[in-house]
Amino acid sequence: MGNNVIKQAVQFKANAAKEAAGKLAAMNAQQKNNTLAAMAEALRQNIKEILFHNEIDVQAAKDAQITPTLIDRLTLNEKRVADIIAGIKNVILLQDPVGTVAEETTPSLDIDVKKIRVPLGVIAMIYEARPNVTVDAATLCLKAGNAVILKGGSEALNTNRILAKIIYEAGIKTGMPENAIQFIDTADRSAVQELLHLDNYIDLLIPRGSEEFVNFVKKNATVPVLSHGKGLCHTYIDKDADIEQAINIAVNAKCQRPSVCNAMETLLIHKDIAEKILPRLCEIYDKENVEIKGCEISRNIVNAIKPAKEEDWTTEYLDLEVSIKVANSLEEAIAHINKYGSKHSEAIVTNDKTAADKFVVEVDAAAVFVNASTRLHDGSVFGLGCEIGISTQKLHARGTMGIKELTTTKYVVKGNGTIRK
Repeated sequence: MGNNVIKQAVQFKANAAKEAAGKLAAMNAQQKNNTLAAMAEALRQNIKEILFHNEIDVQAAKDAQITPTLIDRLTLNEKRVADIIAGIKNVILLQDPVGTVAEETTPSLDIDVKKIRVPLGVIAMIYEARPNVTVDAATLCLKAGNAVILKGGSEALNTNRILAKIIYEAGIKTGMPENAIQFIDTADRSAVQELLHLDNYIDLLIPRGSEEFVNFVKKNATVPVLSHGKGLCHTYIDKDADIEQAINIAVNAKCQRPSVCNAMETLLIHKDIAEKILPRLCEIYDKENVEIKGCEISRNIVNAIKPAKEEDWTTEYLDLEVSIKVANSLEEAIAHINKYGSKHSEAIVTNDKTAADKFVVEVDAAAVFVNASTRLHDGSVFGLGCEIGISTQKLHARGTMGIKELTTTKYVVKGNGTIRK
């Protein structure tokens, strides 16, 4: 298709989504939950078909020599599909935010003022590699009463297409308004360009992908953007940390799934504990095939550590690589995190409550963890069912975003023939 045809098609879908949004906003909680349950069951019944289409995408990615990190994000298996289904079921259990009272005041005039939660309207998701986002986004948007426009990456086109088809057809059968879920079924980049400027139809755009891609969207969009930022996450092991606990957390944060945004990229260790912990930790990292780069002090402790460059402190590896720095103090560790971090997820391991409290207050991040792995920054772990992204911005949402973050508020004012004098 030519660019003009694609642009017209995208506009048509956006307009259809806007019309559907009004009807979706009128659905009650039970109606929405019935639709979500039907979607979950439809996915369960079609696991083999989903995996068949996913294998086509994965093989094409391998043939194109896409990085193992991206292939991992792209790949579905029975467990990952089961996790997607479990996410839908968890969202069903959540309270519907639409219509709930956020604030209520009774000023001196004879009026009652309530601020209630309402859907945003139409949300556009532009994302790379991870096909689970197709279902997570549609699920959360529906629960919050929003229509959604889905634009996945070309590498997952077959998988995203079948997922969108399955959940849309299941939703229609249970009374979901037509066009409430729109899938942009093309790999052409002009579709993305068009979405960025449809502020007459789209109320919020959420990009998920590489730092370069997200920055491009933020720079070029006229639609309001809430970005899922990069995850340059740190773990700081304080001098008063429990060594066994610190090792377990540092290994989990780096190795459990290194290709995701809440994986640790830089490990900071207080100088007073470095000689006790570094040799053991590096031995485990070596067994896990982690490439270790470090500062001069760390290399004096473990000779096998490669020298870290300045760029390592600013790199989101998304792979089995880690940079290590020995810090002279808690204050130095906090300064390093605030200088190089992406404001995503940061952790401290310590038994010193004063140090933990200082870290929590002074570290600028969407989520701060005390004696816990950064890998826990996730919607399902936080009890949000699943997530539509993790915002590193401060307006209008920060951190993992669930259904509440997909609503806004309106004032409802009731009087008794009240006028202003």
